[in-house]
This record gives sequence, structure tokens and C-alpha cells, in this order.
Amino acid sequence: MLELTPCADERDEQVSLDVYNAVWPHAAFTMDEVRSFKQSVRAHHDVVARLDRVPVGSALTVLVPHRSDRVLTIVTVLASHRRHGVGTALYAELSAWTGERGLAEIEVPVLDNDPESLAYATRRGFFEERRELGVVLDVTGMEPPALVPPDGVEILSWAERPELARGMYEVSLEAYPDIPGFEDDELESYEDWLAHDMQGSGDLPEATFVAVAGDEVIGYAKFALTAARPTVAFHDISGVKRAWRGRGVARALKTAQIHWAIENGFTQLHTRNEERNEPIRRLNASLGYRPGIGRVYLVGPLATP
Repeated sequence: MLELTPCADERDEQVSLDVYNAVWPHAAFTMDEVRSFKQSVRAHHDVVARLDRVPVGSALTVLVPHRSDRVLTIVTVLASHRRHGVGTALYAELSAWTGERGLAEIEVPVLDNDPESLAYATRRGFFEERRELGVVLDVTGMEPPALVPPDGVEILSWAERPELARGMYEVSLEAYPDIPGFEDDELESYEDWLAHDMQGSGDLPEATFVAVAGDEVIGYAKFALTAARPTVAFHDISGVKRAWRGRGVARALKTAQIHWAIENGFTQLHTRNEERNEPIRRLNASLGYRPGIGRVYLVGPLATP
């Protein structure tokens, strides 16, 4: 018998996370990081699917701060229990929750090496909105590239200059709308951006680098870290003000990150770039990043009751 149970306590949440980590091991998280993420969203609905009392699937659906017209959901079903109606039941459950909030669209990521899930969603009316290509840099035994900032530009860690946060926010106001696929995102206030983007459990000031020209913050780059993958660092964002692009600021920031990762015992650096974001893709390729697992972001309707 298939049973869906909304997570009522930390034990249920851990079961949901265990299913997710089993399906997405390359993007695993700890419970502390999940709680931090849930605190950053406007609402969330976490559900576990059990078949004969054995957990076989989960779905986390959230209302994110930057989109008020849809929900974002991650649906996971153990490979050994697919094609048994588990995904369909989870889809119906998250659709009901979404409809109760007056929304009619669902955004869901699918791994770009998972054609079965992509076909499942396509059959239900989902379409591809954007695609992020994964890349990986193995820094084991690597001699890092020379860190040479442009003339007049200094690269330092946010930990050294915590008062630069407001300037970093000003960079984000220019950087995020210029990323293909994010043009319609609603930008948060400074206070919410600081709490949600910069002070999560995986955000460290010493792993965030800032480019400064005189008294002006002109760019920044940060890692997102997780204890679930202690030797892997994920490039969260690399942003540069429009007037300073094309001068080597992004390269200097990313080079500083590579130096820090090697010095702190990391072995791999991961990130995903929207396929239309040619400048950052060229930069990563020139630094030695190689193809990894990417994501296809689909948008589709609620399940028919």
C-alpha cells in the first residue's frame, strides 16, 4: 500500500532527506542545511512516500522569495521503485498544496543525464525553460593559476572586510538580472538577501571573495559548502558590475577561490552555468573546468484532480 505523509517532525524530515540524498548523491545535503534553506523560503511542504511502510520517495515544494508566480519542487523516487505510481502520487499531492495557494505552475529540476524523468515530465505537459550545464575542476595536486587582479583592483575575503556587504548587494542587483533565465526574478531587500544568500549554514565569509576598486565593490564570488560533501566546494555566484566586465575581474575572483580551496583541503570544485551564459562558460573552460552533471529546469501545470 502506498502512503503519503507530510513531514511532521525532524524524524520525518530526515527520512525525506535520506531519500533525496540516495537519488542525488552528487548534490547531497545535511539536515542543518535543509533547515537553513527552509528558513529562507516563504512556505514549504515536505512529503514522504512509503510503500508498505518503507520510504521510497519524497517531494519538497517551496515558495521561493524571488518568484511569486510558481512553486519550486524536487521530487525523488528511488530507482528500484519507479514505475509503480509513486511519482504520480507525489505530483498529485504537491499540486494540491500548490493549488491551495492560488498558483498554477510548478518548476522542477531534472538531471540532464536522466532521460526517464525528463520523458515522464514531458508527457505531463512540462516544458524546458532553461538548462544549466555542469562543470567540475579537480584541484588534487593542481598548481593554481597565478592571481593577477586588474590594475587598481584588490581581491580580498569578505571575512577581512565585513562592512563590504552593502557593496556586494549592489553588485547582485546588476548581476542576477543579467543571468539568462533569471531576468524575471524578484530581487530581495538588502536585509533578506543578506540572510538568505550570504548567511546560510554553507556560507562562510572566508570562502567569499570581493573585488574592490578604491572604495567601490565591483564584484564578488562565493562558495556554497556542505558537510555532506566535505571535500567539494560549489561555486554559488560570480558577479561583476557591468562597467567592469571584460577586464579580468571575474577571472581574478575565481582564481582566488581556487587558491583558497586548495589551501583548505578541497579536491573538487563544482558549478552549473546557464547554457546561454557564454562569458562564464568560456572563463571556466579556460581555467580547466570539465563537463559534469547538469540540470534541466522544467515548468508545467498542476496535476489534474
